[in-house]
Formats: sequence, structure tokens, C-alpha cells
Amino acid sequence: MKIVTIHTEKTQNIFEELNRNFGGIVTYDLGEYALEVDNNFGKGSIIGASFNDTISYVQFDMTFLTDVRMDILNVKSSPVYFAYCSKGSLSHSFGFTDEEQKFKTFQTAIVTSEENEDNILFFEKDKKTKFTLIIVGTRVEEQNIMHSLNQKVKETFFESNAVKNFFYIGSYNVKIAEKIEQLNAITQTGIVRNLLKEGILRIILAMEIQQHTDDLNALGKETNCLTLKEMEEIKELSEAIKANPEEAFTIKSLSKKAGLSPNKLQEGFKMIHNRTVNDYITHMRVLKAEILIRTSDLNISEIVYCIGFTSRSYFSKIFKEKFNCSPKEYKFNLNPLAITA
Repeated sequence: MKIVTIHTEKTQNIFEELNRNFGGIVTYDLGEYALEVDNNFGKGSIIGASFNDTISYVQFDMTFLTDVRMDILNVKSSPVYFAYCSKGSLSHSFGFTDEEQKFKTFQTAIVTSEENEDNILFFEKDKKTKFTLIIVGTRVEEQNIMHSLNQKVKETFFESNAVKNFFYIGSYNVKIAEKIEQLNAITQTGIVRNLLKEGILRIILAMEIQQHTDDLNALGKETNCLTLKEMEEIKELSEAIKANPEEAFTIKSLSKKAGLSPNKLQEGFKMIHNRTVNDYITHMRVLKAEILIRTSDLNISEIVYCIGFTSRSYFSKIFKEKFNCSPKEYKFNLNPLAITA
């Protein structure tokens, strides 16, 4: 087992210690660190950055070739860690003797510990693990701002100023995974990249706190929760529809492909996308149509039929509902000389 000790919550020092333990190459660009690893310890990448109000994040996309124990020492402060697992699973314990608790794909773990109590993460060898760790400090040394993010997070989870060991595992939430995919899809550079990442990161943090609230409110209520396998099936179907919305998808064919009943299928789409299956298919077709209007030489009638609609009037109706103008108006506003029937 490889044992890695993190002595600090400062991003620069975290990456120095990760680099010292795993090797690889560290790069830095406007506050963002990236460590690329491809050696006997593992393969993949670790990225991270710090932002204002004592909020930072570290994101792992790694396959370790040996079991790894990561000891995060808590000496001077007691930050709150929001850890979301996008792929694989990992375990946590307080100190070396505490019971390990596992959180799996699509789950959030919210963790903090009292002073001088270590947070320990366990990674299994040969298993690809993707997880995002958002770190919110709870001690503001230089600014006594009662309404800071740090103070508000502390008030959310602790009734008194005394921070104690706290561990929570949320129910499955695929929407957070989709928001993290947006975080990773940012292609801009420099200050624009930095600002976009900070904005999305704060949305993810809000979603994780909201998940905690929703789970508390759901206690004692009858719920129809999907299993992890069913959630993964729904996510795969969603990606397939998003990639090729013009295909003739039906409830029956999708249910058969996923091995789910129509009711489970609808439940999953409503929970993940807040839409029925057919509404989601229509939504994806309209989005693809908008891309084709912007990027292709096809006229509106050709676009209507190549994305799977059979009625131009119906397409125009739902397009206008989304973009507040007809497809012809939209195309004309892009290029007044390009409008055709």
C-alpha cells in the first residue's frame, strides 16, 4: 500500500506533496495546478485551484496500480470537504482506527473533523476513480466576516462553534455529475477559464448542500429511489439520445435496451433531467436543430426532417417556445443573406 500524507490545505503545497509521492509532471497556469502521472504508481491526472473566500478544489481522474491511503492531516483548521464520486468508489475514515465508510459513483460525501483528527481516503488499486473534492475553510484568520461563505457553511452543518467529526453520504445524484462534466469541458484559457471554473464550482457546492437538505427532508417519507446500476443505465441512455437525437427512440425500445420497466425509465428521467423521456428527446432535437441552423447550409425544412421531426409547424412551435423566435427569424438574425425557404 502506498501511503501519502497531506500536511496542508494550500493548493500549491498539496500538489508539491502529490508530486513528491507519485512523481509525474506538474504544470501551473493562472492559479490552476495539474499533475500528470504515468508510472509504476498509477496513470491519470490530478488538477486543482484555489479561489476567493477560502474555497478550493482538487479533482482526481486516476487509476492507481497499488492500493493508496491518503492521510489529510488536520492541525490548524477544520475545513469542510465536499467529495463527489463521478466514477468508481473510495472509502473514508477518521484516523487510523475508525471504521471505513464507502461512497460510490454519483454520491456526495460531506466530511469534516475536529482539530488533530485526520481524514483518511482509501483508493483501490486497478480501479479507475474520478472524484472532485471541494474544500471550504471554516476559519477566517484575517477577515472577521460573519456572512462569509466559510461562516455560512459552518452554520449549515454545526449548531455551535465547536467542530466535531462529521460524515454524511448523500443519495445518488447524476445532476452533479453533469455539472462536473461542464467544469471539465471548459476550453477557455487565462482569466476567463478561472472565472468560469469558479462559477461552476460554486454551483456544484450549492447542489451538494441542497442534496444534504433534500435527504434530511426525505427522512421518513416513502421514496422510489433507483439503484446505482439503474442510474448508470439512465445516464447511458441520456448520453445516447444526446449524441443522436434524430434516431427513432421509443419508450419500448429504450426500456428494452436498459432492461428497465417504462415506469422506472420515466422515474429516472424525471429525477435526473426533470423531464419525461419524450420531453428529453424533443429538447435534445431542438438543441441539435439550433446548432445546425448556426453551422450548416441546410434550410429549415431539411433540418426539421434530419433531426427526426415530421412536422415543420410543430418544430417551429417548440423552437419558438425555447428561443423566443421562429427558426427562420433565428437564421435570418444570424445571417440576413442566408435565409431560404
